[in-house]
Amino acid sequence: MQTTFDAQVTAILFDRSGAVFALGDGSVRFEDGRRIDVHDGAVLCAVAHPSGDGVVTGGDDGKVVWVSRSEAPVTLATSKGQWIDAVDASAASGLIAFSAGRTLSVIDTKDAAFRRDFQHERTVSGVAFDPKGRRIATSTYGGAALWFARIADQKPTFLKWVGSHLSAVFSPDGAFLITGMQDNQLHGWRLKDQRNLRMGGYAAKVKSVSFLSGGQLMATSGAQGAVLWPFIGSNGPMGREATEIGFDQDSLVALVAATPKSGLLAAGLTDGRVWLADPAGQGLNFLKAEKGAAIVALAMHPDLARIAWADEDGFAGVFDL
Repeated sequence: MQTTFDAQVTAILFDRSGAVFALGDGSVRFEDGRRIDVHDGAVLCAVAHPSGDGVVTGGDDGKVVWVSRSEAPVTLATSKGQWIDAVDASAASGLIAFSAGRTLSVIDTKDAAFRRDFQHERTVSGVAFDPKGRRIATSTYGGAALWFARIADQKPTFLKWVGSHLSAVFSPDGAFLITGMQDNQLHGWRLKDQRNLRMGGYAAKVKSVSFLSGGQLMATSGAQGAVLWPFIGSNGPMGREATEIGFDQDSLVALVAATPKSGLLAAGLTDGRVWLADPAGQGLNFLKAEKGAAIVALAMHPDLARIAWADEDGFAGVFDL
């Protein structure tokens, strides 16, 4: 499947029935061609719904909305006067977390009355659930905060590191937290002792991080190839060097996509190409070999059946593997 949208794609996700595209015009487009207008303004962030049916979107209209093929959109939460900057969801706990300004909010898909709001000193730019869906990490200026998702009155554990932290992700085993920073590097912490992990040397801001190979590798964008960090044993990448695949001096890896279940990695480049590779094998398989506008959205199906991509001109496609 290939198509062209009349607005830029801000996120791609897979729900249990196919690829879902969130767009800058506030709409959500499904792979079968169905369009649903959701937000008054752009869709800023999106995540698969915990049920696997549809997606949860956050917009610059301050709304968090559940969008599915079969039902009318459902507004799950609002934050008046604030953009929804980041959203995450946990299939394990059924919880959804989102940020608006300095506030992290948590809602429950099984209890419409449940809501927790946690305040920060600075703007929250990234939100991530741990693998069990019980704790939430937020990225902000000066480090990352760890919150228990359901406890109303609490003080977070704050992991300090100087600089602006823009995104957050847990390793699949929950042992490490990694943040993407403003100044072309990653930072991380081993959570059991809060030991710092410094991961630098990137040519550009790291906009995309994904784990593969049973969680033993972490792939990132931001360089002329896909950068691979080893996460083996209790020390993770500490004391180990990263490797790089798909090096190309004329382009950068804009986005990566993988799943911990698989050893395959997809990458979207700033020159519009998309490739798939097995880091343990040889060579790249170009799913989109023609050059064009930079890839701005990329997703791999959880069961490794398909890969979807979109470029900054609205051209998009879905590949069956």
